Amino acid sequence: METQKKNIFVLGMDEENAEKLNQVPGSENLIFHQLLSYDYIHDFEHTPMDEIMESARQQLKGFDGSIDGMLWLFDFPGVLMGPILCKEFGIQTAEPLSVFKAENKYLSRVEQQKVIPECTPKFFGFNPGDPESIKKIDLEYPFWIKPAISFSGHLGFEIKSDQDLGHAVDQIQHRKDLFADPYFTLEKQIEMSEDMHHASEKIFVAEQIISGKQCTLEGYIYNGEFDFHGLIDSFRYPNRMSFSRYQYPSKIPQRVQKQMHEKAEKILRRMGYENASFNIEFFWDRKNEELWLLEINTRISQSHCNLFKMVDGVLSHKIPIDLALGRRPELPHRKGEYKLAAKLFLRSFIAGKVTRSPSKEQIREIEKEFDAEITHTVTEGMQLEDLKWQDSYSYVLTILYLGAQSQKELLDKFDIIANKLDIEVEGKKIRSKQGRRM
Repeated sequence: METQKKNIFVLGMDEENAEKLNQVPGSENLIFHQLLSYDYIHDFEHTPMDEIMESARQQLKGFDGSIDGMLWLFDFPGVLMGPILCKEFGIQTAEPLSVFKAENKYLSRVEQQKVIPECTPKFFGFNPGDPESIKKIDLEYPFWIKPAISFSGHLGFEIKSDQDLGHAVDQIQHRKDLFADPYFTLEKQIEMSEDMHHASEKIFVAEQIISGKQCTLEGYIYNGEFDFHGLIDSFRYPNRMSFSRYQYPSKIPQRVQKQMHEKAEKILRRMGYENASFNIEFFWDRKNEELWLLEINTRISQSHCNLFKMVDGVLSHKIPIDLALGRRPELPHRKGEYKLAAKLFLRSFIAGKVTRSPSKEQIREIEKEFDAEITHTVTEGMQLEDLKWQDSYSYVLTILYLGAQSQKELLDKFDIIANKLDIEVEGKKIRSKQGRRM
């Protein structure tokens, strides 16, 4: 007798993720349904969030079949929409309030301060539209400011002086409500204490700068039991704020990884978060033997999915699929083709016109030659300022996923590929410039 296939709805599923979800073992018994398009969900700048949510509800209500699970793979707003919709439609996942506590960077810091103060930097919530609120920031320079809700480092700035702060606030002013307005629309749809709602009105966070070796801990909670399936190291361009690559597996000592596990479990239990995946970013200050928590994300990191496949043998998409179906996730360990893998970024640190860009055919040839996956984000003649959702310091031109048997092999491959891509901005060739230290 033929097994009845289960229906899983995926918020904002795009073609790339549809392909990857269907590569996961057991996916032949599943049907993945797109719940709204990626572009529509992320058009919250022009489409009211109430309207986006209602479109999702109507699609689910109109489905003629069983809704067996729901998952989301992207950051805001999907990570907040998903738990609300799951609760309304009786689908198992984390409680919406626990997700809001984790995802709102100010609320998250408040919770962290209560249970892991030793890992929590000094911080202040403020509203860039309120001069009095800004005056109350009591931090020594340099410090960092960022929206309480955002993604991809958008509207984040390092502040080294009064002049920097004034310049950043000026840049933020006309964009400060871009994330805040849709966030508050979603927040109104969950039960939250008056004190917490008042706290969430601080839409930006100023934080003491933390430093050390940056990494991301990936894991999940199933029926109250924690499991951690990987630690990924983050590298920045030398003397820059922008990321150059994410590399798996981590080189951080096991004793430090164990500390991360303990801190992660402590804060997530405090928030009441369970039956869902997470990734938590840490800094390990080796010199001072300090561990700092940067932020909590209530999902798997798409940046790491391919890395797990290359090293361990299966895309980490398997984790949210299993959790959506109420199953304990199981992943293989070190069953992949490579000893290490990385997501690497080729960036421009100058604005201007792209004066040379490879063709699709050239990119496909490079992918085949190096067993790479390449996402090229620019075209010849494009102005880099037109790219959306960039950090405040650079422009992503190309993203590559590469596997290797050693770090030297990995970075040598990337240097060769960057040279073959032969991208130019304002007539200047863009090179890899990857830092080679741990």
